Amino acid sequence: MKRTALKFAAAAIFAAGASSVLAQQQQTVISLDTAKKMAAACETLANSQGWKVIIAVVDGGGNLKYLSRMDGAFLGSIEIAQLKAGSSAKFPFSTRMLGEIAQKYVPGIVYVPGLVTFPGGLPIVTAKGEHLGSIGVSGVTADQDEQCAQAGVDAVKGDLNLK
Repeated sequence: MKRTALKFAAAAIFAAGASSVLAQQQQTVISLDTAKKMAAACETLANSQGWKVIIAVVDGGGNLKYLSRMDGAFLGSIEIAQLKAGSSAKFPFSTRMLGEIAQKYVPGIVYVPGLVTFPGGLPIVTAKGEHLGSIGVSGVTADQDEQCAQAGVDAVKGDLNLK
């Protein structure tokens, strides 16, 4: 009798864990193809404007999913693009908004290592509010970087049901 109860308890624990894993697997994620589509849209805009940029796409945990360096883009922009994407992955805000928050409410945030508070990083958020990741762009002015990042987000809006 005790053995049956233990088997039942073990099965129940396994089932609960499996359902949790299935729920996590059903979350929308940024696929490699989606990240490449975002980068391609950004590159198209950049080429049309004569810009040379670096594009970093990260997942919801801030892990690099895809990086594109256009010919002639500054090497230093690699790290900046990744930092912009990472900053926007840590918070579901654009890096522009993080800068505004720093100016108005939390000035010390600009001193947090690895946090960027100027434009060029955008969150990728579904219409349901699910934060999937971020895109960061660097290589031209901050406003142009953000414009390029927005082109990347806009390219996958319908695919991911984004805001």
